Amino acid sequence: MQHLDPDRLVLLALSEELEELSESDHLVTCASCRHEMRALREVAEIGAEVQDLRDLPAPPEHIWQAVAEGIAAAPAPVTDLAEHRARPRRPRSRWLMPVLAAAAAAIVAVAGTVTVERFTGRDAGERVTAQATLSPLATVPASAGGDVRVLADGQLRIDVRNLPLTTGFHEVWLLDPDDTTKMVAIGNLPDRPEAVLPLPPGTDLNRYRLVDVSDEPHDGDAAHSGNSLLRGTLTK
Repeated sequence: MQHLDPDRLVLLALSEELEELSESDHLVTCASCRHEMRALREVAEIGAEVQDLRDLPAPPEHIWQAVAEGIAAAPAPVTDLAEHRARPRRPRSRWLMPVLAAAAAAIVAVAGTVTVERFTGRDAGERVTAQATLSPLATVPASAGGDVRVLADGQLRIDVRNLPLTTGFHEVWLLDPDDTTKMVAIGNLPDRPEAVLPLPPGTDLNRYRLVDVSDEPHDGDAAHSGNSLLRGTLTK
């Protein structure tokens, strides 16, 4: 069966040209061309998703090795014009797909790293001095929870999920587990899952090591409402 030209498949995958009726009919009956078209479109979609990213981290070394191996496997250029005209164009795709696959793997590796850092807002080089897992109290849905990290620069990073809705606001505290009436107010949670809050200078995390997230009403009272939702103990 005659296959579609590899360059034509690339153009179709990038949607730079419309399929002709004969090409559409061919793709219906040719599993090989359909497979290559699908792979090319996956690479194009990955590239489109990450085109706005800047300052990308370097992909792992094994990705570059895979790209280099794919390129090295390509046949040498044909210098004889007569031989070049006589040779079918189709075999070129034998090296095209491994190279594209390796390139796609590089894009995925880089995009994955950037996506994780972008959504978590975390600097890969930040140093964590203490951390805690937040668990729901008995009256709170079991799906609620979160994580806390104390950073070396004196900030507290907190991620929460599935907190009960409130007509007031959610506030973060540090409590003394030996006397929970002793506490330090850290700050209010914004309307998003993650926040970075500054720790009051001189806070003794050896004493105030119990992290508490509470539901606070808008009543003008700065004291803890007594309605705790999540708690977790900091460990180093």
